[in-house]
Amino acid sequence: MPVRIALFALLLLLSACSKPLPEDKRMYAGEWQSQEMYLLILPDGTVAYKRLKNGGSTSVNGPLKEFNGNDFVVGIGSLSTTFEVSEPPHEVDGYWQMVVDGVRLTRSPD
Repeated sequence: MPVRIALFALLLLLSACSKPLPEDKRMYAGEWQSQEMYLLILPDGTVAYKRLKNGGSTSVNGPLKEFNGNDFVVGIGSLSTTFEVSEPPHEVDGYWQMVVDGVRLTRSPD
């Protein structure tokens, strides 16, 4: 639980630098997960990401800079990361899914 509180505090600080999600990208907002990846996208444009891979982990926390098609860029200035979205958010059997950087994510229920 302390990790979620710290993450929330960091997201509040970063939200001052973010741009809100465009109307046509609102479906990206939510808490998306798989066994190896966690992605939180808030409507205000704040993003938190963590991925476990090959015994290590990568994390990115920052403001959403822009969308390039379905892909999105997170970060500040030259310190940015592009997330490749091969399948944008869509509903499958009552669950919202998308594929980011080759990983199928499912959105947590609201």
